[in-house]
Amino acid sequence: METGIVGVGVSVTDRFRSVVEEKATRIENLVPRAQRLEVKVTHRAYKGGRMEDDTVELTLIGKGPVVRAEATDADKFAALDLAVDKMCEQLRRAKGKRVDARKHPHGAHFEKGSGELTGIDVQPASADMIHAVATGEIPIITGNEDEPDYTPVVIRVKSFDAEWMPVEEAVDRMELVGHDFFLFIDARTDKPSVVYRRKGWDYGVISLGAQSAPPAEVLAS
Repeated sequence: METGIVGVGVSVTDRFRSVVEEKATRIENLVPRAQRLEVKVTHRAYKGGRMEDDTVELTLIGKGPVVRAEATDADKFAALDLAVDKMCEQLRRAKGKRVDARKHPHGAHFEKGSGELTGIDVQPASADMIHAVATGEIPIITGNEDEPDYTPVVIRVKSFDAEWMPVEEAVDRMELVGHDFFLFIDARTDKPSVVYRRKGWDYGVISLGAQSAPPAEVLAS
């Protein structure tokens, strides 16, 4: 497995490279077919220079889905240890989920004949919540945190290309990126949906219902 290291705001020393190579063997043992591990180290110094930290981002590339993990610490070597631990745990969970599914099928199950999805929690998103976000009742970060009316309630905005996939694949993708949720478009219903982790191997799905006209005040804005 190849490794690539990039430093942002920090130099990458030979010692750090050798530690990365050593840690990478843990990951390679779990996924022997992995092709490349990309490591990005970002150093941040906060206002006044009173606080600094390093964030290590790991991206594992192979024939399957991309696997990611990251961690932050005052020391980049400690951040690397934490990120590797996270990625190994994600890979173990994904492997354990596949083994458990073969031995004890449970959770989401799609009946090809009836088209029914069972064993998973499905519910529409709250119309009140959608309306609150659309009308700005729940604020979104815009970079104006210093303004007098700034609120500590934070919603960070990210945009991704839409991906169509079945619920089962979305669950696997969620496990591999180490998140508690995963946004996708259900290939069976063409509805924007989110899978989320509950307990153990139990998962839930939130899907948007049939489209309807937005409230008049949203159109006016």
